[in-house]
Amino acid sequence: MEVEFRSALPTDTRDIARLFQISSEGASDYIWSQLAEPGQDLLDVGAARYARDNVDFSYQNCLIAEADGQVIGMMHSYVMRHDPEAEPVTDPILAPYADMEVPDTLYISSLALHEGWRNKGLGVRFLERAQQRAEQLALNGLSLIDYAANTGARRFYERHGFAIVKTCQVVPHPLIRVTGEAYLMHRP
Repeated sequence: MEVEFRSALPTDTRDIARLFQISSEGASDYIWSQLAEPGQDLLDVGAARYARDNVDFSYQNCLIAEADGQVIGMMHSYVMRHDPEAEPVTDPILAPYADMEVPDTLYISSLALHEGWRNKGLGVRFLERAQQRAEQLALNGLSLIDYAANTGARRFYERHGFAIVKTCQVVPHPLIRVTGEAYLMHRP
């Protein structure tokens, strides 16, 4: 079956949120739980977050993989800039990630495929498009955060030129599905 890559549309936000849940190992659910109204579904919170325009976490920064009219995967990325005036992160779960960045790179915050579409070369195709975008924007490569517990993803990224440049400890929380270290990875 042929896979098409396209820019995300506002109608894709629920699929984007669902795929973000897959790749974030619960971190997205934690963030969305902090934004949710009492009783609000976390997937609805995530979809609303990606429905916004002109912010980092927007459908506008997503590339969709589609097969037979169905969203099968996505990559969300945005330009990582160092902001010396940014408010310090005080949330105890998120604070360890505050300095996990490589400025002036295209930061891949999520790359996810639904079950059955993995190990078919689609991740490589997403990375190729990310590299093209980074080059068009004259950035210093690609960066992302991966978890030590996700050894398959780490091996995939290392095979494609990424190296670990910094680590932090994952703070345990019931919504976070991994423990151990998180890796900041960079590919020039």
